[in-house]
Amino acid sequence: MNLKQLEYFVAIVEEGQVTAAARRLHISQPPLSYELAQLERELGCKLVHRGPRGVTPTDAGRLLYERAAHILAMATATAREVSSVGRGLTGTACLAVCAGAAGLVPSARLRELAGSESVSFEIREGSVPAVIELVTSGIAEVGVVRTPFASTGLRCRYAPSEPLVAVMPPSMETGGELEVSLEELASSPLICDRRLSERVSHALATRHLEPRLVCVTEDERTTCAWAAAGMGVGLVPRSMLRVCDTGEQFIKTVTEKDLETRAAVIWKADRALTTLAERVVALLGELG
Repeated sequence: MNLKQLEYFVAIVEEGQVTAAARRLHISQPPLSYELAQLERELGCKLVHRGPRGVTPTDAGRLLYERAAHILAMATATAREVSSVGRGLTGTACLAVCAGAAGLVPSARLRELAGSESVSFEIREGSVPAVIELVTSGIAEVGVVRTPFASTGLRCRYAPSEPLVAVMPPSMETGGELEVSLEELASSPLICDRRLSERVSHALATRHLEPRLVCVTEDERTTCAWAAAGMGVGLVPRSMLRVCDTGEQFIKTVTEKDLETRAAVIWKADRALTTLAERVVALLGELG
């Protein structure tokens, strides 16, 4: 089993057809079918079900696909990292960013690298746990996440604390002119991401109040979009307003200090950064 076979297998699974995978890989179908058969013979099991409409992975095939995708990403990251070390401040910087930090990345200072013809960026996006996994596995050298998160094995550079804001449709306005308390929001239909929903529920429970969570999202940008559509009051970090169009909604700072969060630049503690990654960390600064 080699990287070429894994690349071929990933393409077959993602395209759902051998012919489509062959087109994607710019090869003819026979050698692709041959490599698939060789892979099945070597592993001693069927990897795909063949049908009139294409192929679907077996249980073994699904496992191989997950591992193969990770192995290929690691191989790409290794080649990029070795190349970057050899060439200094050139190459591709792989940066993993959680959705909640979308309003902070790229930072103003990071644009210094944008004008360089010798530097490019590969951006990976995902949840906070997914970003941490990308960094700890070595696929991304640098990540940007938002508290709370488990920092074991990581080096972290934290930004200042950031309050939540409530994105309120006019018909759901509550609180003062510029601020709103958590108690005042308790009776409102709330929209927030999954991690925040747990913290809001806990904070309200300590006050013997039940939240009205009408929508739990995976992405703060979706929270803003649903609030802008009048579906409820969205709760997001203040910096998300830089990248989200909230329309004619009221924007008020949530006064609950326990719900404030901090963004953080993270990298693996036991691994030396490449010259390019060190520069990226320095330019991200405090994510202002």
